[in-house]
Amino acid sequence: MAEKTDITRLLDRMRDGDAAASEALIPLLYRELRAIAAKCLHSERRGHTLQPTALVHEAFLKLVDQKNADYRSRGHFMAIAAMVMRRILVSHAEKRAAAKRGGGMARIPLDDEVGASNEKDIDLVALDEALNKLALRDPRKAKVVEQRFFAGMDMSQIAENLGVSLSTAKRDWEYARTWLMREIECGG
Repeated sequence: MAEKTDITRLLDRMRDGDAAASEALIPLLYRELRAIAAKCLHSERRGHTLQPTALVHEAFLKLVDQKNADYRSRGHFMAIAAMVMRRILVSHAEKRAAAKRGGGMARIPLDDEVGASNEKDIDLVALDEALNKLALRDPRKAKVVEQRFFAGMDMSQIAENLGVSLSTAKRDWEYARTWLMREIECGG
């Protein structure tokens, strides 16, 4: 079996309750976590109150506070981090929408080039609702979207994380992307 990386060893120690391990992870993962946070926030409205640094810190606190977390690898941890950041942003958007009765909802693209802008913009709350529906139908396809869209992973990383072939990951992405766009456009 291949030698575990330093990050995977630290994740194992963190799972076993070693507080020093989570402290040691911060500098090793911070740059990647901040890149994911910046990507997540890129399509948000101007003047968003959450900044990438704050999003990273909030997500990291949630990630290390999970009692039964079993992060298998660095890629698995980053995929979970993207999901946590998504939840934080959705919660933030829902609170803002409740305060303003739907005004100023963030619009984000859901196209093949992750983060590319086009006319098919959707709001984050609608995407979250549709993604939750997709997760009920096909959890793997929902994970592909989370890892591609929110974490910015490439298809080969996603395939490896999910233990599927590259062609399966690509098919899952195409299906999920089409299903989500239809779900959001038709309103369920």
